[in-house]
Amino acid sequence: MIIVGMAGAHAKAACALMKDGQLVAAVEEQKLSRQKQVGGLPEHSLAFCLHRAKVQAQDVNYVALVRPLASSADARIHLELRQRFPNSQLVVVDHHLAHAAAAYYVSPFDDAKVLTLDRSGDLRCGALWNAHGAEIDLERELYFPDSLGHLYGRVTQLLGFAPGSDEHKVQWLSTSGDDRFVDLFERILSAGEWPRLDRSYFDGNRIGHGGFSAQFYRALGLEDGQIPPAELHAPIAAGVQRATERAVIRMAGEGQRLCLGGGLGLNALLVEALERSGNWDAVYVQPSAGNPGSAIGAAAHAWHHACREQKRIRLDHLFLGPEFTPEEIKQVLENCKLRFRYLLTTDELIDAAVAELNAHKIVAWMHGAMEFGPRALGNRSLLASPLDQYSTENLNLFIKHREGFRKFAASVPAELAAEYFDVGSNARFLATVGRVRPAHRERFSSAIMGDDRVRVHTVEERDNPLYWRLLHAAGKSTGLPVLYNTSFNLFGDPLVCTPRDAVRSFYSSGVDSMFVGHFGLHK
Repeated sequence: MIIVGMAGAHAKAACALMKDGQLVAAVEEQKLSRQKQVGGLPEHSLAFCLHRAKVQAQDVNYVALVRPLASSADARIHLELRQRFPNSQLVVVDHHLAHAAAAYYVSPFDDAKVLTLDRSGDLRCGALWNAHGAEIDLERELYFPDSLGHLYGRVTQLLGFAPGSDEHKVQWLSTSGDDRFVDLFERILSAGEWPRLDRSYFDGNRIGHGGFSAQFYRALGLEDGQIPPAELHAPIAAGVQRATERAVIRMAGEGQRLCLGGGLGLNALLVEALERSGNWDAVYVQPSAGNPGSAIGAAAHAWHHACREQKRIRLDHLFLGPEFTPEEIKQVLENCKLRFRYLLTTDELIDAAVAELNAHKIVAWMHGAMEFGPRALGNRSLLASPLDQYSTENLNLFIKHREGFRKFAASVPAELAAEYFDVGSNARFLATVGRVRPAHRERFSSAIMGDDRVRVHTVEERDNPLYWRLLHAAGKSTGLPVLYNTSFNLFGDPLVCTPRDAVRSFYSSGVDSMFVGHFGLHK
């Protein structure tokens, strides 16, 4: 049984493919095309998924599409898909149902409450669901404009960032802010059980800077329309972040098991707030919670409803994208006239990387299949040693060229994580944040955000055996089995995908060394 799921045809498109109930491929269109999606079907990611699964278009049984569809008329898309997949049936999945399916069906739970939250998907911006077995039933919904994501986007624009893409910057900026504006954003959200935005704080005639009204600026202590000074940025970010956390905790209620999906599920501070609220025994967030991840939800929905299968889908890992053979890597390096060293064994590869890290070098690490989702999990990563006091400064200022408040993740073997960090199970996919144990605060000071928070990535041997071995080797060499990890990409580009992408980023940056498969390159 072959099922193709496609999502985000209007923006942030992605494709996923399931074979007999197993997820075998998933990738975002932008990572392959290296261009922003402008509409239409995700051609590159669709072709890749078929190739990785070793199937042809005529082998596909179901094509599951997430609304909203591409800009052309629904009937035209249907005809195009009928022609391309002659033996398939079309399944169209509501936007928030796809988010709910993506969150629940791959979770470890047999029953759960499911909360989906985003900016606006078919006008709906939030929904609460009851899930049991293979069934997901709607309990309550929230409609635009009472959107937490929309308010967060307005604040993103107010602070000089790009709404729709830079909300994560506001999240991390919030960790250095105080609570002076939390009550203001609580009032805007009309702090009931579910939010109802107070429109008096917005001005529909204003374009730019979030479109806030004179009443909002007065509450900030500013002149009407005044751009907030830099010293207010962190408190404003903290206000919207903490008010959002409180609102989501109220919306979720309490119980035993909670799944979170939709774009707001990418907010790791929000996930931590739910984990620590005490309202739920267990919380699971879909690690690719935004629109691309709903491609998985569409395929899972078709599996359980169109195919009427009861067997649940496992999300064993997120390494579902392209990978490259040694011959393919070597061809790129030789075509680029690069000098490299081929490391014959895995032990030799790991020893060479550890030596570079111990010399306080920044290392690019590209191995195996590319990660699905927005986070690097050890296959397309830039790595540094926490023992280098200048590592985060070098990564931020001279390589990533980004704001100092955006800290890096600390990757640690899962079985050793508790010694250094207090963190929940969602750290497996870097979807939450943890707290540093008091004995290690000084050691991880460069990665700490407010309240001893650290982005923690717990690595299990079954998920990524090579990266797990590297962490253990670093620990054996230095006594600290932790490496700082950030995504291998530059200048706002998507995560590197191909060896050629890796070479371009390596030689356009201050990265010292690169290991692509068993090939080592040094500057």
